[in-house]
Amino acid sequence: MAITLPASPTLNQTYTLGSKTWIWNGTSWRATVTATTVASYDTPTTSTGFLALPSGNTVQRPGSPTVGNSRWNTTANVAEIWTGSIWYPYATLYATFSVEYLVVAGGGGGGYGYYAGGGGAGGLLSGGTVVSPGQIFTVVVGAGGAGSTSTSLVGSNGTNSQFGASIISIGGGGGGSRNSDSSGGASNGVAGGSGGGGSMNPHTGGAGTAGQGNAGGSASGYGSGGGGAGAVGGAGLLNGPYGAVGGVGLTSSISGSSVYYAGGGGGGRDTSGNWAGGLGGGGAGGAISGVASTAGTANTGGGGGGGGGPAVGAAGGSGIVIIRYLSTYAAAASTTGSPTVNVANGYRTYTWTTTGSGSITF
Repeated sequence: MAITLPASPTLNQTYTLGSKTWIWNGTSWRATVTATTVASYDTPTTSTGFLALPSGNTVQRPGSPTVGNSRWNTTANVAEIWTGSIWYPYATLYATFSVEYLVVAGGGGGGYGYYAGGGGAGGLLSGGTVVSPGQIFTVVVGAGGAGSTSTSLVGSNGTNSQFGASIISIGGGGGGSRNSDSSGGASNGVAGGSGGGGSMNPHTGGAGTAGQGNAGGSASGYGSGGGGAGAVGGAGLLNGPYGAVGGVGLTSSISGSSVYYAGGGGGGRDTSGNWAGGLGGGGAGGAISGVASTAGTANTGGGGGGGGGPAVGAAGGSGIVIIRYLSTYAAAASTTGSPTVNVANGYRTYTWTTTGSGSITF
C-alpha cells in the first residue's frame, strides 16, 4: 500500500502515520528512529577516541571518595584511583617498588665507677627492600639504656628498633661497672648491637652483633670505650691514656645529608686522657677529677659515657628509623607513630624519632 504524506511540508515538519513518525528534512521525508537506552558500562566499543576523566589538582581531590573513584591529577600529571585509604597512581597500582631504610637501635648505658666502661652503640642496619602497594610494615624506635647507678650493675642495654618483621636492629650493650673487688661480673661489658666497654682492671668488652656493630673495648687498666657501628671501642690501658674513646659510628645520607649514627660511649678516665664518645652520638666518659659522663645523643643510637666523678654512668641515646623511596614510584604512604615527612630531591622520606611503635602502609 502506498504511503501518502503531506505534499507541501515545511522544514522539520513531522507527520505520524501508523507506528512511525516522519520528518521533512527539506528534501524528502525520513522516518525517525526511537533510541534504545543501554547502560554505558555494558556497551562494547571499537572507538579509537578517549574517555574523559574528571581533572583537578591534588587539593581538589573529592573529600569523601569511594573505592574505585578515578581522576586525572594535574599536580602530579598522573591518572589516580582511590583504593580506600590513599589516592594511588594507576601506573604503580600493582607494581612493586624499592624502598631504602636506616634502622638504628637505642644505645647502651655507661657503667658505674671512676673507671667504668662506655655503653655500646645501638645496632645499625641500612639497605633496601622491595614492597607492594597496600603492604603494611611495623616501625619501632628503640630507647636508650639507662646508665648504671651501682657497682653491682652494668649499664642497661638499649632497646631494639625495627622495620617490618625481619629488619631488627639490636640495642647497644651496657658498659661494665667498676667492682670494688675487681673480680669481674658487672665489670665486663655487655653484648649488644655494639658491645659495651669493660671497666678498669682487666675486664672484657661485650660482643657486637654481626652486620650491625662492633665489640666494646677490653681494659688492661682504665675504662674502655663502647663499640660503634664502624669500629671497636678503644681499650683502656694500664699506663695511659687513662680512659678510652668510643668506637666510631657510620654515616648515612638517607635523610638528604651525610650524618653519623651509632657511635660508642667513651670510657671513664683519670684526670687526663682521651675519653670522647665515638662520632655518631657517643657520650663522653667521666673523669675522677669530678667531670660527669655525658649521655648518648638522642636519635643517633650513641652509647652513654662510662662513669667518672660523679660515678654514675650516662644513658644511651635513643634510636631512629628512616624510610624513603622515589616519589615517582608511588603516592604518599599512610603512617602511624607521627613520623616527619619530607618530599624533596625526588624522594619521599619518613623519619620516626619518638620511641615506641608505629607503622607505614605503602
